[in-house]
Amino acid sequence: MPAELTINEAAHLAGVSTKLIEKSVESGILHAERVTDVLTRRLTRRLPLAAVPFLSAINDEWLRDLPVKRKRRIWTIVSRNRLAAEARLAEVRLNETITLDLEGMAGTRTRLAYAYRAARDAYLVAEDDILGGTPVIRGTRLTVYSVLGRLEGGDTVADLVEDYPGIPEAAFLAAATYAKTHPLRGRPSGRPWVPDAAVRH
Repeated sequence: MPAELTINEAAHLAGVSTKLIEKSVESGILHAERVTDVLTRRLTRRLPLAAVPFLSAINDEWLRDLPVKRKRRIWTIVSRNRLAAEARLAEVRLNETITLDLEGMAGTRTRLAYAYRAARDAYLVAEDDILGGTPVIRGTRLTVYSVLGRLEGGDTVADLVEDYPGIPEAAFLAAATYAKTHPLRGRPSGRPWVPDAAVRH
């Protein structure tokens, strides 16, 4: 199963804390694979996209205290299911009396995770000769941090689409999520969170 989401991305998309993920990794339920991030070029730990429905489910109030053995069983079932971008999630039968409505618990978040992963890979790039390698929307000098800055400053995605009609909405949503889950380290050079002209290069 490919490792597709960083710990922070998985936590954000599943609506859980990174602490829950770390606990799942430490107990041997999830395996975080060490890979080099395409954009940051740093070694990072990644999880399969199937971690999103699993984490969303076990974050439910009455499942948080399940024994590790039961959580492993849920992960085994979820990870073996063929997840598709638009498909409804299957029910997980724990025993004769307990069945988890995985679609109700995690369907929306899982589809958002698919959409994010696809848009991140399609629209976000980082190249040394463009703003020193700060991640930008492909074909522009618009950084992911400037997109997030505008949204946090009160603009909407519709405002961004109006200002940059050549960029699809999915690219802005992916940029904002990436910026939230990959905060700037140390003291940034320049001000990459301030909107820069989306100049084609």
